[in-house]
Amino acid sequence: MAFDSRPPALAAPAGTDRAGGLVLPGASSTPAGQDAPTPASSAPPKAPGRLVAGIVLAQLGIFLATLTPVIVTLALRVDEIVPKEQRGAKLGTVMAVGAVLALIANPLFGALSDRTTGRFGRRRPWLLGGMSVGLAGLSVIAFGDSVLLLTLGWSLAQLGCNAALAALTATIPDLIPEDQRARVSGLVGMSSALSMILGSMLANVFKDTLAFAFIVPAVLGLAGVGYLCTVMPDRPAVKGSFPAYGIREFGLSFWVNPRKHPDFGWNFASRFLVFIAMSAVTTYQVYFLEDRLGYSEDDVTGKMFLGTIVMVLMSVAASVTGGFLSDRIGRRKPFVLFAALLVGVGLALLAFAHSYSLFLVALLVFGAGQGLYMAVDLALAAAVLPDPATSAKDMGVLNVANALPQSLVPVIAPAVLAMGAGGENYTALFLLGGICAALGATAIQCVRTVR
Repeated sequence: MAFDSRPPALAAPAGTDRAGGLVLPGASSTPAGQDAPTPASSAPPKAPGRLVAGIVLAQLGIFLATLTPVIVTLALRVDEIVPKEQRGAKLGTVMAVGAVLALIANPLFGALSDRTTGRFGRRRPWLLGGMSVGLAGLSVIAFGDSVLLLTLGWSLAQLGCNAALAALTATIPDLIPEDQRARVSGLVGMSSALSMILGSMLANVFKDTLAFAFIVPAVLGLAGVGYLCTVMPDRPAVKGSFPAYGIREFGLSFWVNPRKHPDFGWNFASRFLVFIAMSAVTTYQVYFLEDRLGYSEDDVTGKMFLGTIVMVLMSVAASVTGGFLSDRIGRRKPFVLFAALLVGVGLALLAFAHSYSLFLVALLVFGAGQGLYMAVDLALAAAVLPDPATSAKDMGVLNVANALPQSLVPVIAPAVLAMGAGGENYTALFLLGGICAALGATAIQCVRTVR
């Protein structure tokens, strides 16, 4: 696979003009390094429905493959292998190792995607190749019989799926005009939420043959990115657009200077804090239901399925509605602020839930905040990227704020849960998450260039 090596300032994103407008298949394009003259009154063309559908389906597939293990099946797989008293620590080990690799993979493969000069484009090879590796990793988990194999499989899955995700997230700043981004981001957020329902449903259907609950989502993920690859415009990077990829460039894959780009830095900080809050819920729901509410392992998949439906339906409604309203009034920050606060309120309710009905109420509030946040914050993030020529790398750096909490929360959570008697202090864990969500809401107000 070849990579691009011209000075970054002259490189236009594949499939876009330098302003980020969509170049439809067959349309004329400006020669490298030149801006196309555009009448001041003309707006960039709308992204076609098939492209939007492809992005949504690819996101649905990737998240189905990665969130199903995070929410349900990986915890159940650990349950099958280790004694009950070891499951929290062992799950934390598996999740933490995978999350560290996700942390590395997203910006690294994003930077490589920006530089790819092969004839298949700069996003397609990473979408298809990444999901193929993800399928292999989830297959190892499905048939592995030790914590070591589960860790190896989850590491491969995180590397592959995050390579695909890095290429996918770049398609929004690459191909979607600014005045469509919140709506498209809302649909993407909806697909992410729907993946939770489908994943829980598959976990429930395959609870007696758990291997299929890993393999089927991965196959669907590969099918989703495959469809996107058939409908997206994806020109390769121009040869000579970047310096040769070496140690310095590798290090820069993980860095955007917050002094030069303070709005990007504040958005990163806000995301990091809010995703700590979200990770507390997604990682520990299964054990919360077993430990505090007293459900058996056989009952948990059904209870998780109903809880996920409640959370996701609210998340979908908030995501689509919030994205539409944000585009309509041209504001981002108030929606992100309100969303982060809703996440915090949901966690506070969960902290004191001692019945399944209150658990569902907490998930409903949490889901509303999560859906609204995922929709509008993605549009805000696309607006504060430092350079459209390096959109995949910069979105990959931003996605570190999503991945790092998945590594930190399983490491920190056992110590928090151990506060007090019994080692099951979910009140402390969820209140800590709620505080982080409130701090994330505060951080987003420091963004200056986006309303």
